[in-house]
Amino acid sequence: MRTTITLDDDVVALIDSERARTGESFRTVVNRLLRRSARAAPPAAGPPLPTLPGRPILDVSDVSALLATLDDERRAQRGLP
Repeated sequence: MRTTITLDDDVVALIDSERARTGESFRTVVNRLLRRSARAAPPAAGPPLPTLPGRPILDVSDVSALLATLDDERRAQRGLP
């Protein structure tokens, strides 16, 4: 695909530096760096999670931590240590 973009001066300097280091063409360097950046980029953040007053947001990516937090809350409700 052929497209036209406007690059900031600092980005051009980085690309030129990489071209000088590797001897690769402008196109090759730009494509390689874009691929690397796209693979390394974290997924886009979704909308904020809804919260209830007085309750912290729980990270559900770690199930064991979530279960431990729920157990702690149950113990606290029952007055257990």
